[in-house]
Amino acid sequence: MIPETSPRRRRDWRATASLTIGLALNFVFLTFAAAEPTYRITLDGGSLDRSHSVVSFDPPPGIHDPVLTDDQQGVAAQLGPDGRVYFVLDRLQSGQSKTLVLKNRSEPRKLTSAVWAIDLHDGIRFELNGKSLLRYQSTPSFLPRAGIDPVYRRGGYIHPIWNPSGGVITDDYPHNHLHHHGLWVAWPNTRFDGRRPNFWEMGKRQGTVEFVTLDRYWSGEVMGGFQSRHRLVDLSAPEPVTVLHEDWTVHVYAIQDPQSPRHVFDLQFVQRCATDQPIQFPQYRYGGLGFRGHGQWDGPENTRFLTGLGETDRIKGHATRAPWCHIGGTVDGHLSGIAILCHPGNFRAPQPMRIHPSEPFFCYAPSQAGDWEIVPGQPYRSRYRFIVQDGEPDESSLKEFWQDYAHPVEVEILQIN
Repeated sequence: MIPETSPRRRRDWRATASLTIGLALNFVFLTFAAAEPTYRITLDGGSLDRSHSVVSFDPPPGIHDPVLTDDQQGVAAQLGPDGRVYFVLDRLQSGQSKTLVLKNRSEPRKLTSAVWAIDLHDGIRFELNGKSLLRYQSTPSFLPRAGIDPVYRRGGYIHPIWNPSGGVITDDYPHNHLHHHGLWVAWPNTRFDGRRPNFWEMGKRQGTVEFVTLDRYWSGEVMGGFQSRHRLVDLSAPEPVTVLHEDWTVHVYAIQDPQSPRHVFDLQFVQRCATDQPIQFPQYRYGGLGFRGHGQWDGPENTRFLTGLGETDRIKGHATRAPWCHIGGTVDGHLSGIAILCHPGNFRAPQPMRIHPSEPFFCYAPSQAGDWEIVPGQPYRSRYRFIVQDGEPDESSLKEFWQDYAHPVEVEILQIN
């Protein structure tokens, strides 16, 4: 016979079991907490003075929701869609280093100050603290006025771009070049399968660039952005032929510098052959990344250029090769502009520049330097950074911005537990 356990003894057994389970759970929790890694991040700016510098690095093992601290103060950090950790380093003087602590977030993330991506159904607009930064036109835009041939309709470009004071600095479907669209990518002079499709000047009906899909877009306390796909279509063939697939990745950063207000964003585009045949690009004066300034900048006296070689004369600056170029002008009495920075890893960097003699048009044009081609299995990749500011361009600051882009802060990671 099994002896009966008294109620008191049953209560004691339950209390003992509860205590044992609680201790076991605490042990598991403490073991798990101890397993959460912490790292020391050392930042080396080299010989450059850094100001609100975009820093990114591959996260070390165990980091999935990064938190950075600096002397017990939080530093906004974000895991990007590419799997890298991004943050903005406020300041770092030449020859100095800085140490941060990296670990995983222990509380739910709350976005207060952030770059917000707003879905407009036919595009995405990005805002920071209620101010518009830029808009990506995804599906083909509506024609802005009567009398424009529908052949010019297209999507897959950026317009408007706003300056820090809230003014627009780009144009779309300008009267003298209907195929110009804010910030876009296309090629005018090509050879493919015995034909000469022109993807730039759509009015010739030889080629076009089509929006395919918006793969993703996101908001974030360090950056917002999007990834999209386009295709370059040969219309000179008996039936339309997709010649190139094009992928865009845009990062829009939460740069907040009261001493030098600016909007900063990056564009990377990758083009891949859509068939088993290469596409050739004969030497030509423009084609590639294009920028069209505001309509009030039109005319030789209304646009100001400053190249990374110090050239301000647009005629002399054309066809030179500079790591950056600033284009600016006045809209309703307010002066502002945009600096376009060419990454040193780009093909033929620093790429030759097309500076129009009388219109607010600029293009980084690798075809100026001679014939080249994109072949199957070898994608063409280009990266650019854009700095939008009010007022006169400051050459020394623009040089620093390009150096910071070309030679990013070095990051050393050491696990401390």
